[in-house]
Amino acid sequence: QVEVVESGGGSVKSGGSLTLSCRLSGRIWSIDAMGWFRQVPGKQRELVADATSGGSFYYADSVKGRFTISRASNENTATLQMNNLKPEDTGVYYCRVAERSWIRSHDHWGQGTQVAVSS
Repeated sequence: QVEVVESGGGSVKSGGSLTLSCRLSGRIWSIDAMGWFRQVPGKQRELVADATSGGSFYYADSVKGRFTISRASNENTATLQMNNLKPEDTGVYYCRVAERSWIRSHDHWGQGTQVAVSS
């Protein structure tokens, strides 16, 4: 059984730091990318940071220079280091593992972890 397990998150004051971790358990055909999405009430889930198996990285403009995503491909894990946090970073963060192969294309999601940043 495939499962995406997240850890980290919590409450910090503006300017603080948090680290989110994501681990894929179980076996899938091929991981194309691992990334983090953020969702706030009333808005669509948005991509915050993504790391592809090809070594490419993506960051939303709002987090560039503050967030860093890293992957350990041999362990199927991804970490999001969040520095200089701002109140607008508040939300539920979801890890997404993108499975892409000639057999199937499927996104695996974690259960979400809350990040709250106070001013």
